[in-house]
Amino acid sequence: MPERDDNKRPQILYSCYFARSREGEQFVPEHVFSYHMAGSATMNDGENTYTFNEGDFRINKRNHLVKFSKQPPEHGEYKSLSVYLDQDTLRQFSLEYGYKAAKPHDDSSSVIRLPSSELLISYVESLKPYHQLQQPGNENLLSLKLREAIFILLKSSPELANVLFDFTEPGKIDLEAFMNKNYHFNVELKRFAYLTGRSLATFKRDFEKIFHRSPANWLVHRRLQEAHYLIKEKGKAPSDVYLDVGFEDLSHFSFAFKKTYGVSPSKV
Repeated sequence: MPERDDNKRPQILYSCYFARSREGEQFVPEHVFSYHMAGSATMNDGENTYTFNEGDFRINKRNHLVKFSKQPPEHGEYKSLSVYLDQDTLRQFSLEYGYKAAKPHDDSSSVIRLPSSELLISYVESLKPYHQLQQPGNENLLSLKLREAIFILLKSSPELANVLFDFTEPGKIDLEAFMNKNYHFNVELKRFAYLTGRSLATFKRDFEKIFHRSPANWLVHRRLQEAHYLIKEKGKAPSDVYLDVGFEDLSHFSFAFKKTYGVSPSKV
C-alpha cells in the first residue's frame, strides 16, 4: 500500500466505511487519538492484537507498525474520529506549559486503550460541527482544538505525559528480532531502517551480516514461507493470506509463490 503524504493529512479526521476495509496506515508516524463512533476495529502490531468497539477510545503511539481491519455494524457504516498529535504541536505545548516526560514510557505496546470519561466524550462531541475545520482560515481554531485534546488527555490519564512528551527517536535495536516480528508489514526499507535506529546503508549492511542475503530477497522468502504454512497447514485460501504476509497484490504473490515452490498457491 502506498504510504500517505503526512503533510496533506488532516489533523482531525472522520472515517466512514460501508464495507470492511483491510487498509490502514502500516507505519504510524505521529500519535493518534481516536474515538470509535460505530462498528469495530482490530489492530495487530506483529505481537499483540487489539479490538475496539463503539464508544471506545484509544491512542496509537508514533513510530510503530500496525495493521488495521475495520468492520461496520450490520446494515450500517463504520465511523471513527481521529486526532493527529504531531511532534511540532506537542513540542510547543511542552514549552508553553512545562509538561515533560518524567521517564521513558514502556514501548512494548503500540496501542493504548483509554478509559472513557465525561471529558473525553464531551470533547469528541464538540468536534462534530467542525467538518470544515481543515479549510484555510481556521488554523487558529484548529490549533485550539488540538491543545484542548492534549489537556483533556492529560487530565483523564496523567501518565500519558510520558508518552506524548517523549521526543526521543528510535535507538539501535536487535535487527534480527525486529525483522522476524515485522517482516509481514509492507513498508519501505527506509522505514525498517528508521525503526531499528539505523541509516538505510547501515541497515542493509547489518542485515546482510545477519541473514546472509539482501533485505528484499529475505523479505520475499520469509513472506512466502509464512504463506505456504498458512495455506498448507492452516487451510487458508491464497486470497486470504497474501495481504497478511506483506504482498501488495494477488498476482505478484501467486507468481512469486509458483517460482519458489513450483506450483501455484491454489494447488497446494
